Amino acid sequence: MRYMKTLCLKLEQRIFQETEELSGKMESSRNRYINQAIDFYNKIQKRKMLEKKIFAKESELVREESMKVLAEFDSFAVRYL
Repeated sequence: MRYMKTLCLKLEQRIFQETEELSGKMESSRNRYINQAIDFYNKIQKRKMLEKKIFAKESELVREESMKVLAEFDSFAVRYL
């Protein structure tokens, strides 16, 4: 069983009108429509945060590898210059 929380929400008129129109066309209650919309938005935000975290890790790995390559070039330059 799902437990529901009550939420008082103020919507811009345009958003409210769009919500009413779309939920009606989908034959869905306003409450169900808003729940699905927020669930979808939460998934998008989680994905963005994960992508940002992965990008940061990849950047760190690239930086570490670049530093190794630079060190190799430096040691090469010292030996041959």
